[in-house]
Amino acid sequence: MAERDHTDPLLGHEARTAVLERDPGKVLSAELFVVDGPDAGRRLRLWEGLARIGTAPSNDFQLTDPTVSRLHAELRLAQNGILVRDAGSTNGTIIDGLQIMEATVGAGATIRVGGTTIRVEVGEEPMFIEVSPRDQFGDLVGTSIDMRRIFGILERVAPTEATVLLQGETGTGKDVAARAIHAASSRADGPFVAVDCGAIAENLIESELFGHVRGAFSGAVSDRQGAFEEANGGTLFFDEIGELPLSLQPKLLRCLETRTVRRVGANTPRPVDVRVIAATNRHLPAEVNAGTFREDLYYRLAVVTVEMPPLRARREDVIVIARHFYRRYRGPDAELPTSLIATLVSREWRGNVRELRNFIERSVSMGTPSQPPPPMLEGQPPVTGALGPLEALVPSNLPLREARDWWVDQFEASYVKAVLQRAGGNVTRAAELAGVNRRHFLRMMVRVGLRAPAGDDD
Repeated sequence: MAERDHTDPLLGHEARTAVLERDPGKVLSAELFVVDGPDAGRRLRLWEGLARIGTAPSNDFQLTDPTVSRLHAELRLAQNGILVRDAGSTNGTIIDGLQIMEATVGAGATIRVGGTTIRVEVGEEPMFIEVSPRDQFGDLVGTSIDMRRIFGILERVAPTEATVLLQGETGTGKDVAARAIHAASSRADGPFVAVDCGAIAENLIESELFGHVRGAFSGAVSDRQGAFEEANGGTLFFDEIGELPLSLQPKLLRCLETRTVRRVGANTPRPVDVRVIAATNRHLPAEVNAGTFREDLYYRLAVVTVEMPPLRARREDVIVIARHFYRRYRGPDAELPTSLIATLVSREWRGNVRELRNFIERSVSMGTPSQPPPPMLEGQPPVTGALGPLEALVPSNLPLREARDWWVDQFEASYVKAVLQRAGGNVTRAAELAGVNRRHFLRMMVRVGLRAPAGDDD
């Protein structure tokens, strides 16, 4: 144990904190030992990455107990133990007598899945998990061990053709990670095509993915390429893959397996060469057990699974990320104001990195308590809109992309509230008016800070 001096941004004076000496790339070795149940005596050595337990043959630890779900639980090695997550199983996951959805366990803990009891055995020989020496991968930024471990995985998987499944809460950077993988791959010169599976009407999504031929349906006045053909030679990113209609999942699976697409209304398939990356904020194993997502498609997508951690789980990255955005908007040598740092470390950041980015944009645009708003360019005339001077309404000092993102966030909040009001508060009707499916509209409500009526959650 060592002591480190630092200046506390909240207290404003030097503090001394005891620091545990820990090798960031090392965890204890671990094994799972079945002590009770039909598979008593079996062992599984845990390695880096995700281990799945269940009765399906594709699990890392396949059990024969009929009271165990096909996808029952997931386990992952961590520095402070083993992270266990129930996969929406029928009979639940019990740790030391308590039913859990997610928990971290250590040596000697017992995990009960169905009628099977598994003991966690931790060895004295350490295992080494590769941690990247870098604090950035593409536009992903972080100095925490969790993020550097993810950077290490992405650095290794990016040059390959492996399909990647990015999981995590909304706003954790899944889209940014997908673009970073593409940029670091051999397909970087090819197209990057993103498809939001929750934002396309269900009756149009097949055409959006696979294309159509003239006359295939009413309104199909000409042949049209789908997303697979548009991404040929590059990367196709399925955002919110958990929202893909169940009826379309077999067609997507067949396309991924055969590397061909058949346009709607066409008789012959066309070859495509794409690398697939998918992302979701849903727990797909639970969706598999609930029957809303195909098991075979899940395993086809989850060749490499990366869990993007929420910002609350890596609070040491808050200032690092905030400084990154602040310098993007203010200049490479700009330093975060002390008053802004105090605000940053005191917030919960439920919206994760997206919320933090938007906060920094607003602070730069409107000014923080310690600084005035940025001035207009010299000689720039004031522009007046219907609601008042435009410079008071938009962050016109920002680059076009960042300013547009800021406006999109404001528009989405106003739009959701207006459509809900028009629909009399009925979420299903509001989704129909917006032309999106109900799940997508519920996610939009959460993003803008609205809650669905009791009993209307999805």
